[in-house]
Amino acid sequence: MTLDSNTLSEVKNYVGGQFVRNGQKSMDVISPITGTTISSLPLSNRADLDKAVASAEQAFIGWSALTLKERVQVFFRFRNLLEKHEDELAELVKLENGKTLGEAKAEVAKGIELCEFACSLPQIVHDEIQEVSRGVECRTSHRPLGVVASITPFNFPHMVPLWTVPNALALGNTMILKPSEVVPLSAVRIVELLKEAGLPDGVINIVNGDKEIVEAICDHPSIKAVSFVGSTRVAKIVYQRATHNLKRCTALGGAKNHLIVLPDAHLQMAASNIAASMSGCAGQRCMAASAMVAVGKVDHIIAELCEEAKKIVPGENLGAVITLEAKNRIEGYITAAEEAGAKVLLDGRNTVVEGHEHGYYVGPTVIDHVTPDMAIAQEEVFGPVLAIIRAKDVDEAITIENNSPYGNAAAVFTQNGGMAKYVTDRASAGMVGVNIGVPVPREPFSFGGWNDSKFGVNDITGKSSVEFFTQLKKTTTKWNPEARTNWMS
Repeated sequence: MTLDSNTLSEVKNYVGGQFVRNGQKSMDVISPITGTTISSLPLSNRADLDKAVASAEQAFIGWSALTLKERVQVFFRFRNLLEKHEDELAELVKLENGKTLGEAKAEVAKGIELCEFACSLPQIVHDEIQEVSRGVECRTSHRPLGVVASITPFNFPHMVPLWTVPNALALGNTMILKPSEVVPLSAVRIVELLKEAGLPDGVINIVNGDKEIVEAICDHPSIKAVSFVGSTRVAKIVYQRATHNLKRCTALGGAKNHLIVLPDAHLQMAASNIAASMSGCAGQRCMAASAMVAVGKVDHIIAELCEEAKKIVPGENLGAVITLEAKNRIEGYITAAEEAGAKVLLDGRNTVVEGHEHGYYVGPTVIDHVTPDMAIAQEEVFGPVLAIIRAKDVDEAITIENNSPYGNAAAVFTQNGGMAKYVTDRASAGMVGVNIGVPVPREPFSFGGWNDSKFGVNDITGKSSVEFFTQLKKTTTKWNPEARTNWMS
């Protein structure tokens, strides 16, 4: 199936199982592949949010009364629908986000895996019970919070909503989903398939918009928890505002991931992994390699890395970046580094793809002799750009990594197991890898960084999400009046 602007209608809010639009202001949705308008969406206001929250509150009564096993039956059916519509969903991700079709299919496949984890929750989440004294039992059970909200980013329009939606809903909550205003189309298709799978009306609601609706979500007294994925600057604001209003909040921010490369690293494995990490999804992922710390004599690895990067061709196996502003910002970082004395080994500026001359493309870029004080070494570029920083030994490399304010991911490339452990033990990051450029944990392990890459105490996926989306109820019972009593009873 091929999607184009002729197959897409305007985006609407989804409230109480119906798509609604109340004449709000709107904005265009533009495909980064072509630079052309493919749809439009409403810029919702607080009154629109109130209606969605009221719908979610009403739906919570019946939805939370079901058992966990009953609720996950919806997600068994939803998972099969995702698989049935896999090609269509991937085309939609490609159109609105600019990914290659292969990357879009991988994103949809990951969404299926996330849904499968939600289906397994009855085997993971269960009451604990113990006789704490003769005739006295204590029991703990996980109970849903109520109405929760998920604010999702542009870079994974299908996958990141499925980080939160299946788990939060299966655990008994109802939800307000606020997708990125630049990629709202995948979220629409997700709720359509959830309804087809039998999800009751009102359990999930979409409220589209920009900054105003994010602030309204953080302020709304009936929303009990907020999850957010986006830039660190906004993550801090969302976390502070939501927690100020006494909500739970997990806010994932940006990253500056360091790959420490030692001289004994496997040449081909290191080069291919690093090239794929820095360019996958056009570098627009918080797990992308953006800084390579070259320890000692690794020029042979850098040369092979450049050869691998040359195989990455914009418009073929490299997608577009999300907006023209993003393209200009990324290229600005490259120019600033070059002017500051760094050496551009592979230059992706001024890339034009034949047939998509108005698309937003940046070619793979490798920059050597970057110093830690340069902006490109310190700030999140979010493009297919790798900055190489030289270090004389592994301790200096670790210091460079530790000095970054971020802490999402780090990796080391070496064939020495002891050295690998030395680095992973000392890296200041929530997710670390050995000889792997994108060390993303797989379910049931959770996703989440450290430092300025995450605000809040819980991770957003996997087993950790259970603690975020539920609260513990503790029940103590005594039924035997003849039992001998002591201080515990």
